[in-house]
Amino acid sequence: MTEELKVYTLDEVQAIVKVTQRTLYNYIKAGTLKATKIGKYWRVRHNDLQEFLEKGTNAK
Repeated sequence: MTEELKVYTLDEVQAIVKVTQRTLYNYIKAGTLKATKIGKYWRVRHNDLQEFLEKGTNAK
């Protein structure tokens, strides 16, 4: 059985987290939010977003 892989665009993450796109880029650069660049677009896995939401921005 294969598990469906849910990924979000930065626009979707921005709507969920309610921060600016620049802030998301800062989180990615700092390693606070795990994201993968596919072509010219960033994608965030569902599990990585869940982990980010649970830990917040203070924990690394």
